[in-house]
Amino acid sequence: MIRFRLKELMANKSYEEKRNVTLEEISEATGIHRVTLSRIANKVGYSTSTNVLGALCEYFDCEVGEVAERVREKPAEKD
Repeated sequence: MIRFRLKELMANKSYEEKRNVTLEEISEATGIHRVTLSRIANKVGYSTSTNVLGALCEYFDCEVGEVAERVREKPAEKD
């Protein structure tokens, strides 16, 4: 599964810049719809395009691996 780290990036940027970074601000700066950003931040298993990943990398000045990471899923336990 892919896990997005948008909330962590927002928190880091807020801390570094000593101000609150909002989804609305990111939306305006990147052209990514706010609802899409909300889904990336909150919906487990959400899928998005490489264009969106690229725009987030530009905004946060980071690499793709800092925006999203692969999380190994644990195999289901047998009874």
